[in-house]
Amino acid sequence: MSAAPTFPPLMSGHAVDAGIDPFEKACAMAALGCDAGLVVHNLTADRLAAALVMAPEVPLEEAMTMLPACAVGFQNALGALGPPELAVHLEWDGGIRVNAARCGRLRVMAGTEDPAALPGWLVVGLDVPLMAVSGRPGDAPDQTALYEEGCADLDSLALLESWARHTLVWITRWEEDGGRALHREWRGLAHGLGEHVSRDGLTGTFLGVDERFGMLLRDAQGTHLIPLSSVLEKDT
Repeated sequence: MSAAPTFPPLMSGHAVDAGIDPFEKACAMAALGCDAGLVVHNLTADRLAAALVMAPEVPLEEAMTMLPACAVGFQNALGALGPPELAVHLEWDGGIRVNAARCGRLRVMAGTEDPAALPGWLVVGLDVPLMAVSGRPGDAPDQTALYEEGCADLDSLALLESWARHTLVWITRWEEDGGRALHREWRGLAHGLGEHVSRDGLTGTFLGVDERFGMLLRDAQGTHLIPLSSVLEKDT
């Protein structure tokens, strides 16, 4: 794409060439001390990939709230630009569902894996397919792409810009007012609430989340808390 995206104040863009993972590039740049608010991005004909660099001033477990904040920001962006009948839901670990099928994900990495430590930096990546890569429709019934779900007229550049704007709104609300509004918004979009799930060796009912978005899972032994930091990607 020839046009460069326009980001809100406090954010800046950095385009990468095809073949470079924006998430990996953003993590490398964050580790070297780049400014917070950097959006590393790569828009192709069949995929939207981007990553947002942040510098949380709270311990990692609390900073993990940036994952659902970015996820809600994406849902809001797609809701504003996509067809009105589009149903977008969010998995606890960052997965995205569009009309019930899997459609991309968000992922997160930070400068520490210690939940009680200040992370220094944290990166949330967004990866969403625009067109299906498999040959025939129906080959992967649980997988979809935006253009297959009535979004053929969607401008991926506009979606990237909208994601940045909506995400910044939620981060600002979280910083100023705490997590109540974000919890309420996320809960209305959450996939699998009240259902039987398996996670981290446990199987039970997904009851909801605690104040730091840790998963509350109930089985015959009681209710277990699975911290959101358990989905953190490891730096290899």
